[in-house]
Amino acid sequence: MNDMTGGFPLDAGVAANFRLLQDVDVKLTVEIGSTSLTLRELLALGESSVIELDRQANELLDVFVNGTLIGRGEVVTVGDRFGVRMTELVTPDKSAGRN
Repeated sequence: MNDMTGGFPLDAGVAANFRLLQDVDVKLTVEIGSTSLTLRELLALGESSVIELDRQANELLDVFVNGTLIGRGEVVTVGDRFGVRMTELVTPDKSAGRN
């Protein structure tokens, strides 16, 4: 589905607009979890500190584009770098409440 239409038929004008948008840069971020700390706890952190997050180790990671949840995935390695294998895509109505 590289045509970005989601498989829906589009008229030529709409398809041309999609092609224009394909080169727009977006920021993709992956969230492994979060936690709340007091300022005291934050200031006490050192180089060997471990911060426990709110997500289980076997849970999928949230994938955001420009701050909007688009899906979930799992961590993989690509050579010597981290990557994300997408396992779920979120429909627009489901992502509205999660960004």
